[in-house]
Amino acid sequence: MESWKLTEVQKRLEKLHGPPPPPPAKDPWLLILWENVASLAADARRKAAFETLRRRVGTKPKELLAASDEALLEVAGHGILAETFAAKLRDCATIALELFPESGGDFAPLRKWPLEKQRKGLARFPGIGGPGAEKILLFCGAHASLPLESNGLRVLTRLGFADEEKSYAATYRRVQAAIEPQLSRNFDELVATHLLLRLHGQELCKRSRPLCGACPLRPRCRLGAESA
Repeated sequence: MESWKLTEVQKRLEKLHGPPPPPPAKDPWLLILWENVASLAADARRKAAFETLRRRVGTKPKELLAASDEALLEVAGHGILAETFAAKLRDCATIALELFPESGGDFAPLRKWPLEKQRKGLARFPGIGGPGAEKILLFCGAHASLPLESNGLRVLTRLGFADEEKSYAATYRRVQAAIEPQLSRNFDELVATHLLLRLHGQELCKRSRPLCGACPLRPRCRLGAESA
């Protein structure tokens, strides 16, 4: 089976889905809060949770630490495990002030750090692992890469960029190694590719009951070939 080029995948997905919606924010701190405002919430509910946070509490670290339990529970209640995620919001604020004490938790100094220090600093926050740190650095224009979440990884694995391994981490590393030589260094293109792969995995290339018949990538997809 002929293999795909990443640029061709991106073009076909954009033709199908249209231009992707922009990232929820470009500021690294706001992106950390976005990941922690609600557990397992769809984008619409996560956006509602984020707007509730802005309105009821504020987004500065000191505002989160001063907020009432009731206000944070109202925010985190847009997802599951509200008490756990209300506590995580406070944890995020505490870590931000530990990392940037002189700026009161403002992330402006992050851009002056070496890349590895940036990654490690961001990965300290709840819900932000290695790929999450890379995504934040991409969205805020600090480091050009193509981080993947589970939906995007599933799409590229089914398209044959790498075999699926027993562990998620091993699969992730193999796909990253396969796409690295093809990556653009244009931030806008990388962000669009990330978002389109995520969207395609959510809407068509689902984990179960994928909608292969509507997929423009089916002719050269392992799953699509099996279901033909």
